[in-house]
Amino acid sequence: MKLPERKQIRLQNYDYSSPGAYYVTLCTEKRRKVLSDIIVGQGLAPAETRLSHYGKIAEEQLLLLQKRYDFIKIDKFVIMPDHIHAIVIFKDYAAGASPRPTLFDVMCVYKSLTTRLCKQTGFNEKKLFQSSYFDHVIRNPQDYEETWKYIDENPLRYIMKEQI
Repeated sequence: MKLPERKQIRLQNYDYSSPGAYYVTLCTEKRRKVLSDIIVGQGLAPAETRLSHYGKIAEEQLLLLQKRYDFIKIDKFVIMPDHIHAIVIFKDYAAGASPRPTLFDVMCVYKSLTTRLCKQTGFNEKKLFQSSYFDHVIRNPQDYEETWKYIDENPLRYIMKEQI
């Protein structure tokens, strides 16, 4: 029996280790709502996230990527109940260094470490994250601003969607 072919979601012939800004979305397996709760905000924020225990691990590991890979900056992110949005900046890399990890390599490390730590603290499912992830190469300042705004407004959109 022939297995169905997966749709190619990465840009063909693009170097995902090159300097630039990448918008990444990681979803939990079966869209389980295990990372956070969205609450109606108080003050200036109309809605905000309250991280679960697993969400706190996910946040910590996301920020630690900047220490594991000195050429990476996590510029903006939000941890939603069943997914994570982030802008990941790849800075210039030291010349002559061994092959630079790609965005795929970095996301694999992130998902693996986060899943392992969550399992060590009580997560009982086989997988925390879906096998793949969505990415978008941010191409210009306007694209960057729109992506930033999308991430910023995601908790409010989530609450509005849940209320329908």
